[in-house]
Parts: sequence; C-alpha cells; structure tokens
Amino acid sequence: MANRCAVIGVGQTHYTTKRRDVSIAGLVRESALRALDDAGLSFADIDAVVVGKAPDLFEGVMMPEAYLADALGAAGKPMTRVHTAGSVGGSTALVGASLIQGGVHDRVLVVAYEKQSESNATWALSTHLPFSASLVVGAGGYFAPHIREYMRRSGAPGHIGTLVAVKDRLNALKNPYAHLKIPGIDQKMVESTPMLWEPIRYLETCPSSDGACALVLSSESKVTGTPAWVHGTAMRSEPIFRAGRDTVSPQAGKDCAADVYRQAGIADPRRQIDVAEVYVPFSWYEPMWLENLGFAAEGEGWKLTESGATALDGDIPWNASGGVLSSNPIGASGLIRFAEAALQVRGMAGDHQVDGARTALGHAYGGGAQFFAMWIVGREKP
Repeated sequence: MANRCAVIGVGQTHYTTKRRDVSIAGLVRESALRALDDAGLSFADIDAVVVGKAPDLFEGVMMPEAYLADALGAAGKPMTRVHTAGSVGGSTALVGASLIQGGVHDRVLVVAYEKQSESNATWALSTHLPFSASLVVGAGGYFAPHIREYMRRSGAPGHIGTLVAVKDRLNALKNPYAHLKIPGIDQKMVESTPMLWEPIRYLETCPSSDGACALVLSSESKVTGTPAWVHGTAMRSEPIFRAGRDTVSPQAGKDCAADVYRQAGIADPRRQIDVAEVYVPFSWYEPMWLENLGFAAEGEGWKLTESGATALDGDIPWNASGGVLSSNPIGASGLIRFAEAALQVRGMAGDHQVDGARTALGHAYGGGAQFFAMWIVGREKP
C-alpha cells in the first residue's frame, strides 16, 4: 500500500509573452517561493527537488537543473530532472508524488518551467537530416491532420473548435495568472483570424509563454494547511511510428486514463469527476480528449462540447483556468493542469472556482500525442 501523498502548496508566476525582469533561475524561484508560502514552509523544510522542462534545445541551456539548484534551495539535497516532451509538467508531479508514496521523502518541491521568449520551439522541434525530413511546421502542422481525421470520423461541424476557443478564453478572464486576456471574445472574432493549419485558426491555438509553476508535496504526517489528496497517478507512452497506431485517440491515453480511474475508484468520469484540467493546446483537442478519456463515447465528444457541458457552469467543467489555450510555458503547462486541479479541490481557485468541487482530474500529453501523465486529486483522503 503506497503512502498517502498530498498537495499542500501551489505557486505560479504570471504567464506572459516575455519576462524581461528575471532570468530562468529567477523565474523558477518565484514560483517555488509562492508554493512554499502557500504551504507555510521554507526551503529548509524540503527534502528533495524535482525539476521538469521541455527539450534543452528550447532555451539552449543544457542540463538546466544543475544551474537551478541554488535558486531552488537544492544545494546538498537530491535533485531529479524529468523530461517527457510536452507532458513533462505532469510527469514531474508524478515523479515527485512517487517519492512521497514510496516513503523516500516527506516533503518534495516540484517545479516546471519554460522561458519561450529565450527559445525557438519550432526550430528546436525541427530535427534535420539524416534523422528526419525537416518540415518546419511546428506542433500545429503536425496535429492538424489528426484533427481533420477526427472531423471526418465523427462528422463534427467546423464551428466546434471556435466554441472551445471562446470558452477557455472567457475562463481565462477569471484567472489572474493567465497569459491571454481577450475581453469580448466571441465566435465571430475567432473565425475572423487567419487559418494557420487547416482547420486550426490563429485564436484556436495556444500562445508562447514565459512562466513557472511549483507544488509542495507532502506525506500524511507532514501535511500543513488545506491539502489536496492524491487518489491516483498514471503515466503511459507509445511509439510515435508504429503500424496501426491511432493518432486521433491514442491507446496510451486510454490506458493511462483507465489506470488512474481504477486507482481512484472512478467508473464513470463524467459523473464522478467534478472538474478537469486537460492539456488542450489546440481547441479541437477538447472533443478529441473527451472521447479518449472516457467522458464521451466515440464520435460524441463534439456534441458534449456543443451542449455547454464543459463550460464553467456546465456539469463537467473543463479548463476552468483557461487552460493551455490561454497560458503555455511548455515545460510547465502540464504541471499547471495538475496544480489547478489541486486548487479546485482545495477550494482555492478564486474567481474560476467550480462550486462544490471535490474530485478533479489533471492531464498532460506530449510528443506526437504519445506521452501521457494524469492524476486524480480529491478533498478527502483516499
């Protein structure tokens, strides 16, 4: 039986296009100090630190965890680096939780970040010959064909993506940390923006953000304040190129969800989960993940979105914080989902709090939709 693990501190920076006022070290320290303050602790109370970010090529700083040790109070303490592409924020939280659940440490500081203003993500992701042909199309160019295939299979009408884009940006107006604030956003505004990769329009895609997020994780005996208890954790991956792989609804995502639901005793996620923070970097991924995660039957996800069920006042709010569509420091984006899920069940999400939230899902995916990390957190002990 694993030891119980709880989130007792959450810290976020304000997400923005460029944080010129701080270095990478200053950025991560800002989020860490806020998480420690939330938990009523200091660096001296932390046993180990786990750091996550996207590829080192993004900012060109190799092995940044070594450079960041002093800024995170990790001198003389165990420090672990995690990297699983875009899902790394979620994976970082799960590595930290495993150290608590396995009885290795009592308090672990988890931090993830990205300073995209000092990077070129499209260049970094465009591997050159002889490894692969360089398309220089970015993540949107890679995922657009998968979205078109989803539309073909499901018969989803073309306006569904705009509904998600509007919903998440309206939610972001209630989140003081969100990057994109677009008062008055509506479907007409989204539809008037340029088509980047059919069917993804400019306002249906995520921004490039600078930012960091931190969590303080604790064993049961060291809990302070109001905890969010971890009820289940799961990671899965699959090869990006294999015969028969379903890129629209990857098997690794289904298996990851099934595992975390089993651990948390969830048989019907639509009814038993009160709020979900799900990695949706392009608006069409909401209906796609609704199906992949078992909230809707195959081909029915877009209908759930269209019905308003995933809105802040719907019966299963998705991305009440504004999600990745509103803030995207890539290495931290998954951890933000996990952190926001914890804030919801702690009743500390502010203006985007979902009333009565007691059970929440945090979700992250990365690579070519091949890496997945998820956790279920709850107000009560598991």
